[in-house]
Amino acid sequence: MPQLGITVSEGTLIAWRKQPGDRVEPDEPICDVSTDKVDSEIPSPAAGRIVELLIEAGATVDVGTVIATLEADEQDEAARTPSATDGAPAAAGAVPAAGLTERAGGSGAERHSPVVVRLAAELGVDLEAVVGTGRDGRVRREDVMAAAGGASPARAALYVPPAAGQLSRMRRSIGEHVKRSLSTAATVTSWIEVDFAAVEARRRELGVTALPIVAAATVQTLGQFGELNAWLDGEAYTLHDEVNLGIAVSLGADGLIVPVVRAAQALDVEALAARIADLAARARSGALTADEVRDGTFTITNPGQFGTFMATPVINQPQVAILDVEAIVRRPVAVGAAGSETIEVRPICVLGLSWDHRALDGAYAAHFLAALRERLQTPA
Repeated sequence: MPQLGITVSEGTLIAWRKQPGDRVEPDEPICDVSTDKVDSEIPSPAAGRIVELLIEAGATVDVGTVIATLEADEQDEAARTPSATDGAPAAAGAVPAAGLTERAGGSGAERHSPVVVRLAAELGVDLEAVVGTGRDGRVRREDVMAAAGGASPARAALYVPPAAGQLSRMRRSIGEHVKRSLSTAATVTSWIEVDFAAVEARRRELGVTALPIVAAATVQTLGQFGELNAWLDGEAYTLHDEVNLGIAVSLGADGLIVPVVRAAQALDVEALAARIADLAARARSGALTADEVRDGTFTITNPGQFGTFMATPVINQPQVAILDVEAIVRRPVAVGAAGSETIEVRPICVLGLSWDHRALDGAYAAHFLAALRERLQTPA
């Protein structure tokens, strides 16, 4: 069972695509797996034949559990997993889902993955009328979404009261992750007020929301404060050169998910805005891939869009910090030099940084917030 996201600890095998004795090619999907984050097709790590399926469809197992064995072709040595040895079957699922390609698998219902079938049912799309853009004409999630006119399933609603009964798997996973973070990290939250006049002007100029402007400024500031763009796993402290920026997205009653903008430092505000909007839309429609929800190095959460003005966000483990963006509120403030101040109504936003005291200290966090405020208050 591959790791489909940092916070994912288990997965449910929805259906097997292959059976013992079937031949597979590298990256050909062999099964469909559902987690609290995404539904994914799991590829074969090598060319060969399926030897044995070790768990049944419908079973939920921990990440790292061997789900099948594969006898790899002799000529496909390079594609074997690191744990495979000559003459021994390789563990299917030992290779992450990165680089997954889709292949046709028969006709009719058999050529559609359970993930695609479920999404089509939610959106009321006739799969037989959908033109697939995947390899060999395979229908992908994006094709179903396009056929539905860009509509999102019902769970994309901002908030629907949860039904009575047990917590969903996503809610349970979120709860476990939050509790683990609070019991692991020495969490401290620092806040700073920022005059968003320059942000508002820039937002109107570019035709975007404030979030991508804050995101771009945050990524630039992390370039100066690299100790915040890091993971702390046990005593292993890893600093990252690239900023893989997580953006928390609400799924209403279903919970939340944190898709990742990879190499965000290479994107300008407009590119960030487009990428964030795309990820958020596909998060709410259940169309994210496994690679899009893992390996984040820093996270931004934006509850202020709903009107709140202060919160203490929980760090997304194993990251060491998370930035909270609150509502932009117009209120009177003193501006100007001491002794000659005037009162003006300005757009003020509170930014909160929750950080792990095991990795850094308050002065460092405060300097980061001050530098971020300076960047946001500087026109353009």
